[in-house]
Amino acid sequence: MEILPLDFEKPIMELQRRLQDLRHQAAVNGVDLHNEIEAMERKIEETRRDIYENLTAWQRVQIARHIQRPFALDYIARCFTDWVELHGDRVFGDDKAMPCGLATIGGKRCAVITQQKGRNTKENVKRNFGCAYPEGYRKAMRVMNLAEKFGLPIIALIDTPGAYPGIGSEERHIAEAIAVNLREMMNLRVPIVAVVIGEGGSGGALGIGVADRVMIMENAYYSVISPEACSAILWKDRRHAPEAAEALKLTADDLMRLGVVDEVVSEPQGGAHRDHDKASELLKTAVLKNLERFAALTRDELLLKRYEKFRRLGNFAEV
Repeated sequence: MEILPLDFEKPIMELQRRLQDLRHQAAVNGVDLHNEIEAMERKIEETRRDIYENLTAWQRVQIARHIQRPFALDYIARCFTDWVELHGDRVFGDDKAMPCGLATIGGKRCAVITQQKGRNTKENVKRNFGCAYPEGYRKAMRVMNLAEKFGLPIIALIDTPGAYPGIGSEERHIAEAIAVNLREMMNLRVPIVAVVIGEGGSGGALGIGVADRVMIMENAYYSVISPEACSAILWKDRRHAPEAAEALKLTADDLMRLGVVDEVVSEPQGGAHRDHDKASELLKTAVLKNLERFAALTRDELLLKRYEKFRRLGNFAEV
């Protein structure tokens, strides 16, 4: 699969083209360019390392939105077995932006709540660009209640720009649906592990993000508002999105330092879109480790720790 380069990756692409030219000349003309090829390979590796070790917040947002990045169903196909999708909220309908169901991971049966985007126009129309309606959140809550009934841990894979803000959502009470999820997830008596795998946008992400362990992929972001929307509000112009991204402190490192997330899941160099299998392996390992962490806790201990975790958010000291 050919990887579509992002703007900041162009220096790497240029060096790779020059490397291909060197190899072509060596093959066609029978010239020994072994030393030049090795030097170019080292330069590519150094350039790649320098770029990816010094990414800006806006560049990480671009990686999080990469069209070839693994989506929730890609992770389900690689990390889980026995996937059975459950449909409908038993009130209005089924939301394709919020696939939910039962699966097995590492021999453990669990409930999986996800948000799914599309890679082309047809898929994005079907998945509503990953923006769930109220019925998506109600379906998620129905599956989570089912998990609690049968004592199954819950795994949430978060990847959404935000809940759908259209008229239909407002008519069917999107704010109430998310608020109910926030309240009910706090009281579920089974372990909950949430992972931001791409975009974690506002209440749309938080609606399935109340968890005992909140993790985030290395190049994902989690924010109260998108950089573009923030830029439009503060600067009256979306062109300041890179500045807004820095100010929002939405990267994995920032969120870890602020205590908003509990763990950063590493990605293959260059982003998860460069190696779906490796990214899935890293995600699966992190999820299983954290499920094991909660196995020894009683239900009362689980609820108390969850309460204490969210009570700590937002604490600050004046100096």
